[in-house]
Amino acid sequence: MPYLIPFRTPLTPEQVERGFDYLLALQMGGAPYAAEQVEATPELTFVLLRLAEDIIWPVTAVDGEITDPCADSFALDEVGCVLLSALRDWALDSPDTAALGIARSIIRFTANVVPDPDHADTADTLEAMRNERLVLAHAVHSAPGAR
Repeated sequence: MPYLIPFRTPLTPEQVERGFDYLLALQMGGAPYAAEQVEATPELTFVLLRLAEDIIWPVTAVDGEITDPCADSFALDEVGCVLLSALRDWALDSPDTAALGIARSIIRFTANVVPDPDHADTADTLEAMRNERLVLAHAVHSAPGAR
């Protein structure tokens, strides 16, 4: 039976900004600096989890456009599923404290799996991701009939 992915409410531009503010503060100055910049709350944990899904899933998932799927393709897909499942469990079990760990996981994944040749470092890559997701969030939330 295929995975049934529940409908996901798109993040608002404000949520995207808040999540990336926390990621960038953590990347630039560490946990104490990030804690000063953005208060970790259950809502931030939710936002970071959604950002993790948006960043990890497209990189790891096997899609129908792969011309030559191999065992490595399916292994990467499963690694992505396991990572996202662990982050979801963490967020559910400890929403008040999971934000820092989820943020560190996103940063590590970005640095090690999706380095961007157009951006010199992880902070630049995160900024580019932020800009892309802000454009999408504005488009979704300004469309006619948007929630």
